[in-house]
Amino acid sequence: MLTLLGGPQKHCDGLARREFLQAGGLALGGLALPELLRAEAQSGVQNSHKSVIMIFLSGGPPHQDMFDLKMQAPAEIRGEFSPIATNVPGIEICEHMPRLAAMMDKLAIIRSVVGAEERHAAFQCQTGRSFNRQPQGGWPSLGSSVSRLQGTTDPATPAFVGLAPPMKNGTWADPGQAGFLGPAHAPFKPYAEGRADMVLNGINQSRLGDRKSLLNRFDRFRREADAFRVMEGMDAYQQQAFGILTSSKLAAALDLEQEDPKLRDRYGRGSPEPAGYGDAGPLLNDYFLTARRLVEAGVRVVTLAYGRWDWHGRPYGTNFSNAREHLPMLDRGVTALIEDLELRGMLDDVTVLVWGEFGRTPKINSNGGRDHWPRVSCAMMAGGGLRTGQVIGSTNKYAEEAKDRPVKFGEIFSTVYHRLGIDVNTATVNDLSGRPMYLVDHEQPLRELV
Repeated sequence: MLTLLGGPQKHCDGLARREFLQAGGLALGGLALPELLRAEAQSGVQNSHKSVIMIFLSGGPPHQDMFDLKMQAPAEIRGEFSPIATNVPGIEICEHMPRLAAMMDKLAIIRSVVGAEERHAAFQCQTGRSFNRQPQGGWPSLGSSVSRLQGTTDPATPAFVGLAPPMKNGTWADPGQAGFLGPAHAPFKPYAEGRADMVLNGINQSRLGDRKSLLNRFDRFRREADAFRVMEGMDAYQQQAFGILTSSKLAAALDLEQEDPKLRDRYGRGSPEPAGYGDAGPLLNDYFLTARRLVEAGVRVVTLAYGRWDWHGRPYGTNFSNAREHLPMLDRGVTALIEDLELRGMLDDVTVLVWGEFGRTPKINSNGGRDHWPRVSCAMMAGGGLRTGQVIGSTNKYAEEAKDRPVKFGEIFSTVYHRLGIDVNTATVNDLSGRPMYLVDHEQPLRELV
């Protein structure tokens, strides 16, 4: 029995939720793993090796202080930062992201994302859909849809993993919901506030010692099971569930101690401590490395919540004091991830997407912060064989709204699906009534990128 229990967490709007993941015989949402595997097999899934890493900037990052600086605007809009040149002539970004500037040829910046709802939630960034008027069971997230359509690449690894660091209180970014696809396609969530309370077959993890001791016990259990022909009494799905539970592959992917410390330092480890509502948010860059290790192990979709970008101002630090901490760490982590993927020959197969739920107000408020601004926001993409080294769209002189080439959430989702080898014009998933539902609402992949 593996139990991960996350505590209540909040943003400025006071939302609260708890996460619960149980694997006992490895169970998700009350569905035992053998049943989950049967459900996946019945879907007729196929295998491929394309992957996605979605980095969600929970709280709403300030687009005009990152990728769309307006130096001709008045001071109360322009802010405190200056732009710097990138390695692509004519493209400039914030001075606090010099590493990204040096690899702009490997990036695509979208300055004109529209259609955001003013909700502190990962829902739109996970589903590409509006929260309102959902079908029964709710819209599934990208990872769940990919799990349903393509299944796992390896019986020892899940198709969809959600990473999110804990906070002392308040909501944190939901790593993705299965919606009407059900718990068979829910994300595997290895981290939560209750991680220390992991229990295996009634034995607390602390009593088992370190990870090596745990894996040694798995190995012994497997040998004994084989010796007594225990496996012969299980059906194929129970055997596969047993294989996942006793395989070291997923545990190894999550074990960063296997990495060269110099590589971990290059990513920039950040703080592992949970953050309270008033803190800037945990900046644990180890999660970028974990995401790379997971896709390398065969996971198709990894979602990663990073930092807390809800910067309304004092007494919790200004928009700019928080940005001075967050932007360099994001700059370091994302560039290390892209470099690492490229060095391993994985970059063309892994699409990296960085964005948040909405933008921030052009005008700086009296507390030195920027408030919620759903009218326009930004996104950054890399890898996946995309046509990078470009900026898509623009905003007006104060970054208030899209001026050229407004981009919808669904278009970005269509682009991601396209890079996974999924045709949004033909691929469907059945809702609870058995009715086939398209993955996006008639949007096509961004022609500039594909």
